[in-house]
Amino acid sequence: MSGLILVIDTATPAVTAGVVRRDGDTLDVLAERVTHDARAHAEQLTPNAVGALADAEVRVEALEAIVVGCGPGPFTGLRVGMATAAAYGHALGLPVYGVCSLDAIGVGTAGDILVVTDARRREVYWARYRDGVRVEGPAVAAPADVPGASEALARPPLYPTPGGLVRAVADWTAPPAPLVPLYLRRPDAKTLAERAAR
Repeated sequence: MSGLILVIDTATPAVTAGVVRRDGDTLDVLAERVTHDARAHAEQLTPNAVGALADAEVRVEALEAIVVGCGPGPFTGLRVGMATAAAYGHALGLPVYGVCSLDAIGVGTAGDILVVTDARRREVYWARYRDGVRVEGPAVAAPADVPGASEALARPPLYPTPGGLVRAVADWTAPPAPLVPLYLRRPDAKTLAERAAR
């Protein structure tokens, strides 16, 4: 599939939306809007998506697909991004491709690398890649429990980019699989029954 793609990711503190033109293996990022605020996923995602479309001078009718990061990430952040992508896809009649957000950082890299993002609560989400292919993870752990993490943790935080998210789609020729969030741990919020059982 080639054409214009709306890209969304809310798996990290970066609320990302972008428009990418894909022509075979060639990608052109036409616009990108990113807000770094872990508490602003719900408030900023739609304005960022609308803004990216306006910056790219692309009307929604011209879109061919939507790509969304499915985590790992926090429960609320992922729910906002994935529900928004699914709603856009349904309203516009477009396929929605879900990808591992860590893959968007690790895909296309050379050699052995470790991708780490902030999981809060003094933990990190991580996955290991060899020549751009995930070979371990995704998982969540304390930094000290991730083998070889010291160098990765010393770098500035990395966030999925629109281009990386599009590159992370494994197969453009097949219909997209159902969206499945990678929570990796239970949500902080508890139901009344769960709180009563304590």
